[in-house]
Amino acid sequence: MTVKVRRVAVIGAGPAGAIATDALAKEQVFDTIRVFDRRPVAGGTWIHTPHLPAAIPSLSDLLEGKADVPVPIPVQFPAETAKSETVNSHQRRFSDTAQHEHLHSNIIPSIMSYTNEPFPETLSPRVLAKYGPNAPFRHRETIREWVEAIFIRDGYNRFLELSTTVERAEKRDGEWILTLRKENPGRDYWWQERFDALVVASGHYNLPWLPEIPGLLSFDTRFPGRIVHSKHFRNGDQFKNKRVIVIGGSVSAHEIVHEVLPFAQHPVYALVRGEPIPAFGWTPFQHPHISLLRKEITRLDASTGDMHFSDGSNLSGVDHIIFATGYTFSLPYLAHVQDRIQKAYRRLPGVYQHTFDILDPSLTFIGMLGGGFTFRVYEWQAVAVARHLAGRAKALPHIAEQQAWEAQRVAAKRGGKDYYSIAPDYQAFFEFLRDLAGESVAGTTGRSLPKFNPEWLKEWAGMIEPKIKGFEESRRKAEHEEQAKAKRAGRAKL
Repeated sequence: MTVKVRRVAVIGAGPAGAIATDALAKEQVFDTIRVFDRRPVAGGTWIHTPHLPAAIPSLSDLLEGKADVPVPIPVQFPAETAKSETVNSHQRRFSDTAQHEHLHSNIIPSIMSYTNEPFPETLSPRVLAKYGPNAPFRHRETIREWVEAIFIRDGYNRFLELSTTVERAEKRDGEWILTLRKENPGRDYWWQERFDALVVASGHYNLPWLPEIPGLLSFDTRFPGRIVHSKHFRNGDQFKNKRVIVIGGSVSAHEIVHEVLPFAQHPVYALVRGEPIPAFGWTPFQHPHISLLRKEITRLDASTGDMHFSDGSNLSGVDHIIFATGYTFSLPYLAHVQDRIQKAYRRLPGVYQHTFDILDPSLTFIGMLGGGFTFRVYEWQAVAVARHLAGRAKALPHIAEQQAWEAQRVAAKRGGKDYYSIAPDYQAFFEFLRDLAGESVAGTTGRSLPKFNPEWLKEWAGMIEPKIKGFEESRRKAEHEEQAKAKRAGRAKL
Protein backbone atom coordinates (compact mmCIF):
# COMPACT_ATOMS: atom_id res chain seq x y z
CA MET A 1 0.00 0.00 0.00
CA THR A 2 1.31 3.47 -0.85
CA VAL A 3 0.25 6.92 0.30
CA LYS A 4 0.79 10.40 -1.07
CA VAL A 5 0.28 13.33 1.23
CA ARG A 6 0.87 17.08 1.34
CA ARG A 7 0.69 17.99 5.05
CA VAL A 8 2.91 16.18 7.55
CA ALA A 9 3.24 16.57 11.31
CA VAL A 10 6.32 15.36 13.19
CA ILE A 11 6.03 14.79 16.93
CA GLY A 12 9.37 15.25 18.65
CA ALA A 13 12.40 17.46 18.01
CA GLY A 14 15.08 15.08 19.20
CA PRO A 15 17.51 13.11 17.01
CA ALA A 16 14.70 11.14 15.32
CA GLY A 17 12.57 14.23 14.75
CA ALA A 18 15.52 16.18 13.36
CA ILE A 19 16.42 13.62 10.71
CA ALA A 20 12.74 13.03 9.90
CA THR A 21 12.31 16.76 9.27
CA ASP A 22 15.40 16.89 7.09
CA ALA A 23 14.34 13.87 5.03
CA LEU A 24 10.82 15.24 4.54
CA ALA A 25 12.03 18.71 3.54
CA LYS A 26 14.56 17.33 1.07
CA GLU A 27 11.82 15.50 -0.84
CA GLN A 28 10.59 18.98 -1.86
CA VAL A 29 7.02 17.79 -2.29
CA PHE A 30 5.19 18.60 0.95
CA ASP A 31 3.20 21.79 1.31
CA THR A 32 3.26 21.71 5.12
CA ILE A 33 5.80 20.28 7.56
CA ARG A 34 5.20 21.02 11.24
CA VAL A 35 7.34 19.77 14.13
CA PHE A 36 6.00 19.83 17.69
CA ASP A 37 7.98 19.34 20.88
CA ARG A 38 6.93 19.92 24.46
CA ARG A 39 10.34 21.23 25.51
CA PRO A 40 11.59 24.79 24.94
CA VAL A 41 14.60 23.75 22.82
CA ALA A 42 15.40 21.03 20.30
CA GLY A 43 17.37 18.00 21.45
CA GLY A 44 14.84 15.53 22.79
CA THR A 45 16.14 13.16 25.42
CA TRP A 46 19.57 14.86 25.23
CA ILE A 47 18.25 17.95 26.98
CA HIS A 48 19.52 18.14 30.54
CA THR A 49 16.69 18.87 33.00
CA PRO A 50 18.26 19.12 36.49
CA HIS A 51 15.64 21.73 37.44
CA LEU A 52 12.76 19.28 37.06
CA PRO A 53 11.69 16.91 39.89
CA ALA A 54 13.43 13.56 39.53
CA ALA A 55 11.14 10.90 40.93
CA ILE A 56 8.26 8.60 40.05
CA PRO A 57 5.09 10.33 41.29
CA SER A 58 3.15 7.08 41.81
CA LEU A 59 4.82 3.71 41.65
CA SER A 60 1.46 1.93 41.82
CA ASP A 61 0.15 3.86 38.81
CA LEU A 62 3.32 3.02 36.91
CA LEU A 63 3.07 -0.70 37.62
CA GLU A 64 -0.65 -0.76 36.83
CA GLY A 65 -0.26 1.03 33.50
CA LYS A 66 -2.03 4.16 34.74
CA ALA A 67 0.91 6.55 34.50
CA ASP A 68 1.38 9.17 31.76
CA VAL A 69 -2.27 9.09 30.74
CA PRO A 70 -4.20 11.52 28.49
CA VAL A 71 -5.24 14.75 30.20
CA PRO A 72 -8.58 16.61 30.01
CA ILE A 73 -8.79 18.91 27.01
CA PRO A 74 -11.18 21.78 26.21
CA VAL A 75 -14.36 21.12 24.24
CA GLN A 76 -13.87 24.07 21.88
CA PHE A 77 -10.83 25.56 20.15
CA PRO A 78 -8.95 27.78 20.37
CA ALA A 79 -9.06 27.98 24.15
CA GLU A 80 -7.14 29.14 27.18
CA THR A 81 -7.04 27.33 30.51
CA ALA A 82 -5.45 27.95 33.86
CA LYS A 83 -2.45 25.82 34.69
CA SER A 84 -3.03 22.71 36.79
CA GLU A 85 -1.14 19.85 38.39
CA THR A 86 -2.84 17.36 36.06
CA VAL A 87 -1.87 19.13 32.85
CA ASN A 88 1.33 21.00 33.71
CA SER A 89 3.16 18.82 36.23
CA HIS A 90 6.47 17.79 34.66
CA GLN A 91 6.68 14.96 37.14
CA ARG A 92 3.24 13.53 36.34
CA ARG A 93 3.85 14.03 32.62
CA PHE A 94 7.30 12.37 32.79
CA SER A 95 8.85 15.21 30.80
CA ASP A 96 12.16 15.21 32.65
CA THR A 97 14.97 13.48 30.76
CA ALA A 98 17.34 10.66 31.68
CA GLN A 99 20.42 12.87 31.43
CA HIS A 100 22.78 12.77 34.36
CA GLU A 101 25.57 15.24 34.98
CA HIS A 102 28.35 13.27 33.27
CA LEU A 103 26.40 11.42 30.57
CA HIS A 104 28.22 10.90 27.27
CA SER A 105 27.41 9.07 24.06
CA ASN A 106 28.57 5.47 24.10
CA ILE A 107 28.75 4.64 20.39
CA ILE A 108 31.57 5.66 18.08
CA PRO A 109 30.67 8.85 16.14
CA SER A 110 31.24 7.35 12.68
CA ILE A 111 28.35 4.93 13.09
CA MET A 112 26.18 6.96 15.46
CA SER A 113 25.97 10.24 13.53
CA TYR A 114 24.05 10.69 10.30
CA THR A 115 25.70 10.17 6.92
CA ASN A 116 26.11 13.87 6.12
CA GLU A 117 26.08 15.26 9.67
CA PRO A 118 29.24 14.16 11.54
CA PHE A 119 29.60 14.80 15.24
CA PRO A 120 31.84 17.69 16.35
CA GLU A 121 35.34 16.71 17.47
CA THR A 122 34.80 18.47 20.82
CA LEU A 123 35.74 16.39 23.87
CA SER A 124 34.76 17.16 27.43
CA PRO A 125 37.57 17.54 30.01
CA ARG A 126 36.32 14.39 31.76
CA VAL A 127 36.54 12.23 28.60
CA LEU A 128 39.85 13.78 27.54
CA ALA A 129 41.39 12.94 30.91
CA LYS A 130 40.04 9.39 31.00
CA TYR A 131 40.28 8.25 27.38
CA GLY A 132 42.68 10.67 25.68
CA PRO A 133 42.42 12.90 22.58
CA ASN A 134 41.13 10.12 20.32
CA ALA A 135 38.18 9.25 22.54
CA PRO A 136 34.96 8.49 20.61
CA PHE A 137 32.55 9.72 23.28
CA ARG A 138 30.73 13.05 23.18
CA HIS A 139 29.21 14.96 26.08
CA ARG A 140 25.42 15.13 26.27
CA GLU A 141 25.35 18.88 25.50
CA THR A 142 27.51 18.36 22.41
CA ILE A 143 24.93 15.85 21.15
CA ARG A 144 22.05 18.19 21.95
CA GLU A 145 23.67 21.05 20.09
CA TRP A 146 24.33 18.72 17.14
CA VAL A 147 20.61 17.88 17.00
CA GLU A 148 19.65 21.53 17.17
CA ALA A 149 22.12 22.37 14.39
CA ILE A 150 20.26 20.04 11.99
CA PHE A 151 17.17 22.19 12.43
CA ILE A 152 19.09 25.45 12.11
CA ARG A 153 21.38 24.56 9.18
CA ASP A 154 18.77 24.73 6.40
CA GLY A 155 16.25 26.86 8.23
CA TYR A 156 14.10 23.98 9.44
CA ASN A 157 13.61 25.81 12.71
CA ARG A 158 10.81 27.57 10.83
CA PHE A 159 8.92 24.28 11.08
CA LEU A 160 9.39 24.07 14.86
CA GLU A 161 6.67 24.72 17.42
CA LEU A 162 8.42 24.41 20.77
CA SER A 163 6.97 24.36 24.29
CA THR A 164 4.01 22.69 22.61
CA THR A 165 2.57 19.35 23.68
CA VAL A 166 0.54 17.17 21.34
CA GLU A 167 -2.28 16.18 23.68
CA ARG A 168 -4.36 14.23 21.18
CA ALA A 169 -3.87 12.87 17.68
CA GLU A 170 -6.87 11.22 16.06
CA LYS A 171 -7.86 10.30 12.53
CA ARG A 172 -11.23 11.60 11.38
CA ASP A 173 -12.56 11.66 7.82
CA GLY A 174 -9.13 10.91 6.38
CA GLU A 175 -7.34 13.67 8.32
CA TRP A 176 -5.12 13.63 11.37
CA ILE A 177 -6.43 16.19 13.84
CA LEU A 178 -3.85 17.26 16.41
CA THR A 179 -4.93 18.94 19.62
CA LEU A 180 -2.05 21.14 20.73
CA ARG A 181 -1.21 22.94 23.97
CA LYS A 182 1.38 25.68 24.33
CA GLU A 183 2.58 26.72 27.75
CA ASN A 184 2.39 30.48 28.22
CA PRO A 185 3.06 32.42 31.43
CA GLY A 186 0.20 31.61 33.77
CA ARG A 187 -2.04 30.06 31.11
CA ASP A 188 -2.18 27.26 28.54
CA TYR A 189 -3.22 28.03 24.98
CA TRP A 190 -4.99 25.22 23.04
CA TRP A 191 -5.69 24.85 19.33
CA GLN A 192 -6.00 22.23 16.61
CA GLU A 193 -4.28 21.61 13.29
CA ARG A 194 -5.00 19.10 10.51
CA PHE A 195 -2.60 16.90 8.57
CA ASP A 196 -2.55 14.07 6.06
CA ALA A 197 0.16 12.08 7.83
CA LEU A 198 1.79 11.76 11.22
CA VAL A 199 5.43 10.90 12.01
CA VAL A 200 5.89 9.85 15.64
CA ALA A 201 9.45 10.61 16.75
CA SER A 202 8.84 11.28 20.44
CA GLY A 203 11.23 8.61 21.73
CA HIS A 204 10.85 5.84 24.27
CA TYR A 205 12.94 7.02 27.20
CA ASN A 206 10.14 8.77 29.04
CA LEU A 207 8.25 6.14 31.03
CA PRO A 208 10.39 3.97 33.35
CA TRP A 209 9.86 0.24 33.51
CA LEU A 210 10.32 -1.75 36.72
CA PRO A 211 9.71 -5.46 37.30
CA GLU A 212 6.76 -6.42 39.48
CA ILE A 213 8.48 -7.72 42.62
CA PRO A 214 6.40 -8.94 45.58
CA GLY A 215 6.42 -6.27 48.28
CA LEU A 216 7.68 -3.52 45.96
CA LEU A 217 4.77 -1.13 46.57
CA SER A 218 4.65 -1.55 50.33
CA PHE A 219 8.44 -1.23 50.47
CA ASP A 220 8.28 2.04 48.54
CA THR A 221 5.56 3.34 50.87
CA ARG A 222 7.48 2.35 53.98
CA PHE A 223 10.84 3.65 52.71
CA PRO A 224 10.16 6.54 50.34
CA GLY A 225 13.13 7.49 48.20
CA ARG A 226 14.94 4.16 48.48
CA ILE A 227 13.68 2.92 45.12
CA VAL A 228 15.20 4.88 42.24
CA HIS A 229 14.98 4.38 38.48
CA SER A 230 18.04 5.07 36.33
CA LYS A 231 16.08 7.85 34.59
CA HIS A 232 16.30 9.83 37.81
CA PHE A 233 19.98 9.25 38.50
CA ARG A 234 21.70 12.65 38.45
CA ASN A 235 25.19 12.19 39.92
CA GLY A 236 27.16 9.83 42.12
CA ASP A 237 27.67 12.11 45.10
CA GLN A 238 23.99 11.95 46.00
CA PHE A 239 24.77 8.42 47.21
CA LYS A 240 27.71 9.39 49.41
CA ASN A 241 28.25 6.85 52.20
CA LYS A 242 25.08 4.98 51.16
CA ARG A 243 24.65 1.25 50.69
CA VAL A 244 23.56 0.85 47.06
CA ILE A 245 22.42 -1.95 44.80
CA VAL A 246 22.09 -1.42 41.03
CA ILE A 247 19.80 -3.79 39.12
CA GLY A 248 20.40 -4.41 35.41
CA GLY A 249 23.02 -5.68 33.00
CA SER A 250 23.06 -3.10 30.22
CA VAL A 251 24.90 0.16 29.57
CA SER A 252 22.97 2.32 32.04
CA ALA A 253 23.73 -0.17 34.81
CA HIS A 254 27.45 -0.06 33.94
CA GLU A 255 27.52 3.71 34.00
CA ILE A 256 25.64 4.10 37.26
CA VAL A 257 27.67 1.48 39.12
CA HIS A 258 30.90 3.23 38.18
CA GLU A 259 29.51 6.71 38.83
CA VAL A 260 28.45 5.59 42.32
CA LEU A 261 31.66 3.71 43.20
CA PRO A 262 33.73 6.75 44.32
CA PHE A 263 31.03 7.85 46.75
CA ALA A 264 28.94 4.93 48.05
CA GLN A 265 29.76 2.39 50.71
CA HIS A 266 31.78 -0.56 49.46
CA PRO A 267 30.89 -2.92 48.07
CA VAL A 268 28.38 -1.53 45.62
CA TYR A 269 26.05 -4.39 44.75
CA ALA A 270 25.25 -5.14 41.09
CA LEU A 271 22.42 -7.55 40.44
CA VAL A 272 22.30 -9.11 36.95
CA ARG A 273 19.53 -11.67 36.76
CA GLY A 274 20.29 -13.00 33.27
CA GLU A 275 23.22 -12.31 31.00
CA PRO A 276 24.86 -8.91 30.58
CA ILE A 277 24.88 -7.04 27.27
CA PRO A 278 27.10 -9.25 25.05
CA ALA A 279 29.31 -6.44 23.74
CA PHE A 280 30.72 -5.80 27.23
CA GLY A 281 30.18 -9.10 28.99
CA TRP A 282 31.05 -9.22 32.67
CA THR A 283 34.02 -6.84 32.52
CA PRO A 284 32.13 -3.76 33.86
CA PHE A 285 31.22 -5.71 37.00
CA GLN A 286 34.67 -7.15 37.70
CA HIS A 287 35.99 -4.79 40.34
CA PRO A 288 37.13 -5.32 43.95
CA HIS A 289 34.51 -2.87 45.20
CA ILE A 290 31.60 -4.36 43.23
CA SER A 291 29.75 -7.37 44.59
CA LEU A 292 28.08 -9.15 41.68
CA LEU A 293 24.81 -10.91 42.46
CA ARG A 294 23.37 -13.33 39.91
CA LYS A 295 19.98 -14.22 41.29
CA GLU A 296 16.39 -13.07 41.32
CA ILE A 297 14.74 -10.84 43.90
CA THR A 298 11.83 -12.79 45.33
CA ARG A 299 10.55 -10.27 47.87
CA LEU A 300 11.11 -6.84 49.38
CA ASP A 301 10.27 -6.78 53.08
CA ALA A 302 8.64 -3.51 54.13
CA SER A 303 8.85 -4.38 57.83
CA THR A 304 12.63 -4.93 57.92
CA GLY A 305 13.85 -3.27 54.73
CA ASP A 306 15.49 -6.53 53.65
CA MET A 307 15.79 -7.82 50.09
CA HIS A 308 15.18 -11.56 49.69
CA PHE A 309 16.63 -13.63 46.86
CA SER A 310 15.85 -16.85 45.03
CA ASP A 311 18.74 -18.74 46.67
CA GLY A 312 17.30 -18.07 50.13
CA SER A 313 19.76 -15.31 51.00
CA ASN A 314 18.87 -11.75 51.90
CA LEU A 315 20.47 -8.31 51.94
CA SER A 316 19.74 -5.83 54.69
CA GLY A 317 20.45 -2.17 55.29
CA VAL A 318 20.26 -1.09 51.65
CA ASP A 319 19.79 2.68 51.35
CA HIS A 320 18.99 2.78 47.64
CA ILE A 321 17.82 0.26 45.05
CA ILE A 322 18.56 1.66 41.59
CA PHE A 323 16.60 -0.05 38.82
CA ALA A 324 18.51 0.29 35.54
CA THR A 325 15.80 -1.77 33.90
CA GLY A 326 14.85 0.32 30.89
CA TYR A 327 11.65 1.91 29.69
CA THR A 328 8.28 1.11 28.21
CA PHE A 329 6.45 2.84 25.39
CA SER A 330 4.09 5.67 26.18
CA LEU A 331 2.08 7.57 23.57
CA PRO A 332 -0.83 9.05 25.53
CA TYR A 333 -1.77 11.35 22.66
CA LEU A 334 -2.45 8.33 20.41
CA ALA A 335 -5.32 6.74 22.30
CA HIS A 336 -5.80 3.74 20.01
CA VAL A 337 -2.08 2.93 20.02
CA GLN A 338 -1.73 3.50 23.76
CA ASP A 339 -4.57 1.05 24.34
CA ARG A 340 -2.72 -1.57 22.28
CA ILE A 341 0.49 -0.90 24.23
CA GLN A 342 -1.26 -1.57 27.54
CA LYS A 343 -2.41 -4.96 26.24
CA ALA A 344 0.98 -5.88 24.80
CA TYR A 345 4.16 -6.89 26.56
CA ARG A 346 6.31 -3.73 26.69
CA ARG A 347 6.21 -3.29 22.94
CA LEU A 348 4.70 -1.10 20.26
CA PRO A 349 2.13 -3.38 18.61
CA GLY A 350 0.69 -3.26 15.11
CA VAL A 351 3.81 -1.72 13.59
CA TYR A 352 5.61 -3.30 10.63
CA GLN A 353 9.40 -3.37 10.77
CA HIS A 354 9.22 -1.03 13.80
CA THR A 355 8.32 1.80 11.41
CA PHE A 356 4.91 1.59 9.66
CA ASP A 357 1.49 1.28 11.26
CA ILE A 358 0.06 -1.88 9.73
CA LEU A 359 -3.54 -0.71 9.49
CA ASP A 360 -2.87 2.93 8.57
CA PRO A 361 0.26 3.73 6.51
CA SER A 362 -0.22 7.47 7.09
CA LEU A 363 1.03 6.82 10.64
CA THR A 364 4.75 6.10 10.94
CA PHE A 365 7.32 5.77 13.73
CA ILE A 366 10.99 6.73 13.84
CA GLY A 367 13.34 5.84 16.67
CA MET A 368 11.07 3.30 18.34
CA LEU A 369 13.69 0.55 18.29
CA GLY A 370 16.96 -0.43 19.87
CA GLY A 371 19.88 -2.80 19.67
CA GLY A 372 22.54 -0.48 18.34
CA PHE A 373 23.47 2.10 15.71
CA THR A 374 20.95 4.38 17.47
CA PHE A 375 20.83 7.57 15.39
CA ARG A 376 22.19 6.03 12.19
CA VAL A 377 19.25 3.67 11.85
CA TYR A 378 16.88 6.61 12.40
CA GLU A 379 18.26 8.10 9.18
CA TRP A 380 17.34 4.98 7.21
CA GLN A 381 13.88 5.01 8.76
CA ALA A 382 13.44 8.72 8.06
CA VAL A 383 14.33 8.48 4.37
CA ALA A 384 12.09 5.44 3.90
CA VAL A 385 9.22 7.24 5.65
CA ALA A 386 9.73 10.48 3.69
CA ARG A 387 9.68 8.64 0.36
CA HIS A 388 6.72 6.55 1.51
CA LEU A 389 4.68 9.62 2.42
CA ALA A 390 5.72 11.33 -0.82
CA GLY A 391 4.37 8.38 -2.80
CA ARG A 392 7.85 7.59 -4.13
CA ALA A 393 8.76 4.49 -2.14
CA LYS A 394 8.24 0.87 -3.02
CA ALA A 395 4.80 -0.33 -1.91
CA LEU A 396 4.59 -1.92 1.53
CA PRO A 397 3.61 -5.59 1.61
CA HIS A 398 -0.06 -6.55 1.91
CA ILE A 399 -1.52 -6.06 5.40
CA ALA A 400 -1.74 -9.83 5.92
CA GLU A 401 1.98 -10.19 5.23
CA GLN A 402 2.83 -7.38 7.65
CA GLN A 403 0.65 -8.96 10.33
CA ALA A 404 2.35 -12.30 9.74
CA TRP A 405 5.74 -10.63 10.30
CA GLU A 406 4.49 -9.22 13.59
CA ALA A 407 2.99 -12.53 14.72
CA GLN A 408 6.23 -14.37 14.00
CA ARG A 409 8.20 -11.78 15.93
CA VAL A 410 5.86 -11.96 18.93
CA ALA A 411 6.23 -15.74 18.96
CA ALA A 412 10.01 -15.52 18.79
CA LYS A 413 10.71 -12.47 20.92
CA ARG A 414 7.61 -11.82 23.06
CA GLY A 415 8.24 -8.19 23.93
CA GLY A 416 10.53 -5.74 25.64
CA LYS A 417 14.00 -5.06 24.31
CA ASP A 418 14.21 -8.31 22.36
CA TYR A 419 11.11 -7.47 20.35
CA TYR A 420 12.18 -4.06 19.11
CA SER A 421 15.92 -4.72 18.94
CA ILE A 422 17.35 -4.94 15.44
CA ALA A 423 20.40 -6.85 16.71
CA PRO A 424 22.03 -8.91 15.34
CA ASP A 425 20.29 -8.57 11.95
CA TYR A 426 21.51 -5.04 11.28
CA GLN A 427 22.28 -5.47 7.62
CA ALA A 428 18.88 -6.98 6.81
CA PHE A 429 17.04 -4.12 8.53
CA PHE A 430 19.13 -1.34 6.97
CA GLU A 431 18.84 -2.89 3.53
CA PHE A 432 15.08 -3.41 3.85
CA LEU A 433 14.64 0.32 4.48
CA ARG A 434 17.09 1.32 1.74
CA ASP A 435 15.33 -0.93 -0.77
CA LEU A 436 11.93 0.42 0.26
CA ALA A 437 13.09 4.03 -0.08
CA GLY A 438 14.83 3.60 -3.41
CA GLU A 439 16.90 6.37 -4.93
CA SER A 440 16.09 10.06 -4.66
CA VAL A 441 14.03 11.54 -7.47
CA ALA A 442 16.00 13.49 -10.07
CA GLY A 443 15.69 17.22 -9.57
CA THR A 444 15.11 16.95 -5.81
CA THR A 445 17.53 17.11 -2.90
CA GLY A 446 16.27 13.80 -1.47
CA ARG A 447 18.72 12.00 0.78
CA SER A 448 20.55 8.97 -0.61
CA LEU A 449 21.22 5.96 1.54
CA PRO A 450 24.48 4.07 1.06
CA LYS A 451 24.56 0.29 1.22
CA PHE A 452 25.10 -1.22 4.63
CA ASN A 453 28.83 -1.53 5.15
CA PRO A 454 29.93 -4.60 7.17
CA GLU A 455 32.92 -2.54 8.25
CA TRP A 456 30.52 -0.61 10.49
CA LEU A 457 30.31 -3.69 12.68
CA LYS A 458 34.09 -3.67 13.03
CA GLU A 459 34.02 0.02 13.87
CA TRP A 460 31.72 -0.88 16.72
CA ALA A 461 34.80 -2.24 18.46
CA GLY A 462 36.04 1.34 18.48
CA MET A 463 33.33 2.01 21.02
CA ILE A 464 33.74 -1.11 23.08
CA GLU A 465 37.53 -1.19 23.32
CA PRO A 466 38.09 2.11 25.17
CA LYS A 467 35.18 1.38 27.50
CA ILE A 468 36.56 -2.06 28.30
CA LYS A 469 40.01 -0.60 28.86
CA GLY A 470 38.50 2.03 31.13
CA PHE A 471 36.74 -0.61 33.24
CA GLU A 472 39.91 -2.71 33.41
CA GLU A 473 42.02 0.28 34.41
CA SER A 474 39.53 1.14 37.15
CA ARG A 475 39.75 -2.44 38.43
CA ARG A 476 43.56 -2.51 38.39
CA LYS A 477 43.76 0.83 40.20
CA ALA A 478 41.38 -0.39 42.91
CA GLU A 479 43.25 -3.68 43.25
CA HIS A 480 46.55 -1.80 43.61
CA GLU A 481 45.03 0.44 46.28
CA GLU A 482 43.70 -2.59 48.18
CA GLN A 483 47.10 -4.30 48.03
CA ALA A 484 48.82 -1.15 49.29
CA LYS A 485 46.26 -0.85 52.08
CA ALA A 486 46.86 -4.49 53.07
CA LYS A 487 50.61 -3.91 53.19
CA ARG A 488 50.19 -0.85 55.40
CA ALA A 489 47.90 -2.80 57.70
CA GLY A 490 50.47 -5.62 57.87
CA ARG A 491 53.29 -3.24 58.80
CA ALA A 492 51.10 -1.62 61.44
CA LYS A 493 50.71 -4.99 63.20
CA LEU A 494 54.45 -5.53 63.43
